[in-house]
Formats: sequence, structure tokens, C-alpha cells
Amino acid sequence: MDKENCTTVTEFILLGFSDVPDIRVFLFLVFLFIYGVTVLSNLGMVGLIQVSPQLHTPMYFFLSHLSFVDFCYSTVIVPKMLADIINEDKAISFLGCAVQFYLFCTYAVTEVILLAVMAYDHFVAMCNPLLYRVTMSQNVCVELVSCCYLCGTVCSLIHLCLVLKIPSYRSNVINHFFCDLPPLLSLACSDVTMIQLVIYTVVIFNEIITSVIILTSYLFILITILRVRSAEGRSKAFSTCASHLTTIAVLQGTILFMYCCPHSGNKSMAIDKVATVFYTVVIPMLNPLIYNLRNKDVKEALRKVLNSKIFSWRTFS
Repeated sequence: MDKENCTTVTEFILLGFSDVPDIRVFLFLVFLFIYGVTVLSNLGMVGLIQVSPQLHTPMYFFLSHLSFVDFCYSTVIVPKMLADIINEDKAISFLGCAVQFYLFCTYAVTEVILLAVMAYDHFVAMCNPLLYRVTMSQNVCVELVSCCYLCGTVCSLIHLCLVLKIPSYRSNVINHFFCDLPPLLSLACSDVTMIQLVIYTVVIFNEIITSVIILTSYLFILITILRVRSAEGRSKAFSTCASHLTTIAVLQGTILFMYCCPHSGNKSMAIDKVATVFYTVVIPMLNPLIYNLRNKDVKEALRKVLNSKIFSWRTFS
């Protein structure tokens, strides 16, 4: 590789969606709307679960953290992406790039592991309902969520340390809308084979562990559901499980595609952008709708909160 064009960088240029300038206003409005819905739905769900005593259960405890994580990793990406769509200056400092990647990776890994924990919670609720409150006590729930955040932090530190070991880059222009790992590695001047191997190992290890937990949990859940004589009970159980499995399949499938498949060329990069938009922008918006707003308990809690607010406002008036 030609070393003459290699240099250390102090900032990167995020090209983002500059290859489609004719529709950048449209893209800005669409992503702004999606981000607005993401913020309102996820933070609203966290607040609703906190103020509604009937939602103070292990399942909704995990759902509140899922909503919080969705809000966080979307916020790490989308505001900068929106600014780059309408601004000519698309620069981001090296430190800013490292922080953005670290935070995004932390929340993304945390969500993957949290989804596996939620599968285990579903398993206990459906297969051992009499012991559910004992098995999923408040302390156990807090410990499980803490482990999710800890694992996300550790994995992100590993990835960040590997990126920081890259001494120089061929260019500081990143053909992406945020500081993701694959486009950064594609600009490295040094051999990144070992770095990619470590990254693949960490990603595959996480995917295997979480997939085993999820598949094992749902295997026992399926057996339990098939034993239910009530058609209504089976339908309700299948509906809850289908929502969870759909989110898991989309999120983990996209992550595997992004980090464990070879990518090269402009066409491949365009596909990467579309896939990344899906799991960084769209999925955080859809999760509250998939998990919570279809739930009767959440609807009832929301109705009570709204009625109490309206009553208080009328009394005050």
C-alpha cells in the first residue's frame, strides 16, 4: 500500500447522503419526523412505566430500559446526521468520532443482550408462572440490566481500543453518515486483518450467546404454548412472542450483515447505509409501537394518566 498518502487525522468528513443532493430536504424532514416520534414514544414510555403502579413488573422494567437504550443510541446518531444533511460543513473531530462510535456501540450491544434477557423473562413468566415473582425479583432484574450495560461497555471499549491502534489513514473522508467501524477500517493504511478478526470474534461470541439464550427460552415457551387448551391464550402468547422475535431477527440480522460480511465498492456502501439507517433510525421508533402500544396494560395505564391530567387541568381551571 502506498505510504505516501497515509497520515494521521485530527478530523473526519462524513459524506452522509451527499450522493443524493436533490432530495436532501425530503430526507431531512423524514428523518426529523422519525426522530421526533422516537424521542416522544421512547421517553414517553419510560415516563409512563415509572408513574403507573400497575406497570411496575419485571417485564415493563425491562421494556423501560429497552426504550431508554433505543432513545440513547438513536440520539447518538440522528442529530449529527440531520445537521450534516442541511449543512455544507460535515466535519467531526477525531475525538468526537471516537466518542460517537463508542456510545453507539455501547447502546447497540446493550440492546442485543437486553433482548436476550427479555426472552428469558418471557420464559420464566410462561413456563414457571407460580415462581415468576420469586425468580424475577427486583434485585435479580436490576442485576440483569446492570450486566447488559456492563457487557455493552466492555465490548465497546474493546472495539474502541482497536480503532485507536490504527496509526494512519489514507483519507479522512468517511462515506457514511456516522463513525461506524467498517468504513473506518476501510480507510486504514496499516493491515487491519487482526483487528477485523478480533471484532468478528467479539460479535460472533455475543451473537452465539444471545441466540442460544433466545432460542432455548422460546423452545420451552413454544412447548408450553402448545399445551395451552385455550385458543385465546395461545393467540395472546404467540402475539407477544412474535413481536419480540421479529425485533430480534431484524436487529441481529442487520448487525451480522454489517460486521461479519465483506463489503467493498460504492454499491455495497449504499446498501450498508440503507441497512444502518434501518437499525439506527427506524427500529428505535418501531420498538415502542411493537412492544408497548399494542399492549392492553399499557393502553389502560396511558388512559388513566391522561384522564388524571385532564381532570387536574379542569379542576385547576
